[in-house]
Amino acid sequence: PPDLHSTQKCNEFAAFYTDKIEGIRRAINISTSNKNVGLPPCSGKSNVAEIACFNVIDSKTLVETVTQLKPSTCCLDSLPTNLFKNVFDCLAIGILQIVNNSLKSGNFPKALKTAVIKPLLKKRSLDTSIINNRPISNLPFISKIIEKVVLQQLNHFLASTGCYDTFQSGFRPLHTTETALIKVVNDIRLNTDSGKTSILMLLDLSAAFDTVDHTILLDRLENWVGLSGTVLDWFRSYLQNRNYFVSIGDFVSESTNVMCGVPQGSILGPSLFNIYMLPLGQIMHNNNIDHHCYADDTQIYVSLSPNDYRPIDLLCQCIEQVKDWMCRNFLQLNEDKTEIIVF
Repeated sequence: PPDLHSTQKCNEFAAFYTDKIEGIRRAINISTSNKNVGLPPCSGKSNVAEIACFNVIDSKTLVETVTQLKPSTCCLDSLPTNLFKNVFDCLAIGILQIVNNSLKSGNFPKALKTAVIKPLLKKRSLDTSIINNRPISNLPFISKIIEKVVLQQLNHFLASTGCYDTFQSGFRPLHTTETALIKVVNDIRLNTDSGKTSILMLLDLSAAFDTVDHTILLDRLENWVGLSGTVLDWFRSYLQNRNYFVSIGDFVSESTNVMCGVPQGSILGPSLFNIYMLPLGQIMHNNNIDHHCYADDTQIYVSLSPNDYRPIDLLCQCIEQVKDWMCRNFLQLNEDKTEIIVF
């Protein structure tokens, strides 16, 4: 609608998105300070393998990486992505130098840390005078090239060291929503065949990717995953000093600094969120509770034999520990959308 096309409206959207995240973090701080949290902090894995430096890539790897990427274009790109790909032979030497310099130095280029937010109405039937828009984040194409190279090396390291949560199906090779559904449904059917009742709890988080704390995430990368040296420096550089602005038509908002969260619209963001959530699986394991995750969606379930209600007590105990852990990690459980299903 024409009334949305103004600098003032862009600034309103930017302020709304920023205030939403700050409000969630304030609520979490108040909730944490008002109760005696009894859950001891989760510790990193012992004897974890380490990776201290990235491998530089050759021109063949670069070409393969660019070919695999979707041709999404950001208004910050100097060239439309389709044109960029068509003339890539002329640009390859320079792009290869940018990528390898970033990997060797442990610095992510500052010029690539800006995101463009496009507000997208969640439903066409919604009132446009009220902000009911989902922020769609666009990043420069060259930033995605560097991220893709880093993600390939990170995934190889995580797979070789077994750092993945066994029951996390989101954004992992050969793991999809289908594998998550098959695992949970199969477990429930086996329980039913054994004459047991299953209780399934579906946890919903509020803006989970946007409230991730950078200091905590870097601690996960170092002490849970085993990143050190230049690799850890690179991720620190990648996360810090980012900013965004809202764009509607020919109008843009003022630039806003990003103080938390994994970069939306990025290639690395989902994998970084999976790493951030690693201790959650430890809590489930310690309480002998079955679970399965897909990104920020978590399913927790237990089985009950007739007249045996102990698993319910374990589930309640586990949920309290999960809530405490989420508060400590700036994640807000959306209790209005969290569901319990009995099979």
